[in-house]
Amino acid sequence: MRKRVKDCIEISDHTSLDRLITTLVAIRDSLPDTAEPELKMRGDDVFGRRFSISYFRELTREEAELDAKYSRDLGAGEELAELAQQLDSFEFEREADRKAA
Repeated sequence: MRKRVKDCIEISDHTSLDRLITTLVAIRDSLPDTAEPELKMRGDDVFGRRFSISYFRELTREEAELDAKYSRDLGAGEELAELAQQLDSFEFEREADRKAA
């Protein structure tokens, strides 16, 4: 199972372009082929700027066990959605409608 994780890289205001390119190439080369990495620039002049790199990776064994444990409970979500649909289809008289009548 894959999961999107984020890794933030701080880039100072005075980084050379060559160093930035070298760093990004090294990061890209260290990721698996199926990672589908994305790069976004965030921040502003006051708080600084940073590049945010997100990518897919396989879950660790512990993460997979926890995911399996808690995803079993998601079946209740379907039951809740069905109950919500039943409530939405139920016709009732609103208090404002009673006052108008």
